[in-house]
Amino acid sequence: MVENHWRCDVLTVIGAGFPRTGTSSMKAALERLGFGPCFHMFTILTEPGRADDWARLAGSDEADWGKLFDGFRSTQDWPASFFWRELAQAYPEAKIVLTVRDPRAWYASMMTLIDNGPRSMMGEGPAPDLPPASRAVFEGMGRMRPVLDRMAAATFGPGRTMADGPVDEDAAVAAFERHTATVKESLPPERLLVFDVREGWEPLCRFLEVDVPDEPFPHLNDGKSMREFLGRLMRGDVSHPSFTTNA
Repeated sequence: MVENHWRCDVLTVIGAGFPRTGTSSMKAALERLGFGPCFHMFTILTEPGRADDWARLAGSDEADWGKLFDGFRSTQDWPASFFWRELAQAYPEAKIVLTVRDPRAWYASMMTLIDNGPRSMMGEGPAPDLPPASRAVFEGMGRMRPVLDRMAAATFGPGRTMADGPVDEDAAVAAFERHTATVKESLPPERLLVFDVREGWEPLCRFLEVDVPDEPFPHLNDGKSMREFLGRLMRGDVSHPSFTTNA
């Protein structure tokens, strides 16, 4: 088992990357390295009661981060990564990982995720015959809609919602590159790792000062996991997504 010297009662690794930049792979990798549990959007999907605390951030930057991340040692994906700056200030000893990928490939992947996730879950609402546990997930995401729309508008332009996504590919690429530049400019280099999951264990483990595991780096697929999760949800199964591999 990989050993690390980080505290286990606060966030020690903060994700600053956009969705669809390998955040599920990073969640699995961080947990393998001993930085788990890792908070991810799937955490809210499978525990919809958490939505109410996040919904309060629709119109405010004031948050009880300790309550939101109680029991977690790391974060990845929206909604957490949208607040990377606030979390970096709240947890000054934490390291930040900015996951990146080719911006145009990211745009295509992001649109697929929006089609499979927000547009499905925030459209007409839950079907009347959904099992109670499944209905709770849909209702939780409905309560999350204002804060997710805030993130979309801040990222893709005024008036954009999460179900809308970017205006077009060029605007999305510009937003991606702008975000990457902002994070790089805002943090000292010793505290930030700009990381493409295709690089594997070495740069991540070196940055976090832990041993490299004797196993392949996890390469998982958010889009497939989301489709599988929604399929199970319709059957009343709200178990944790299977985090499908790319293989």
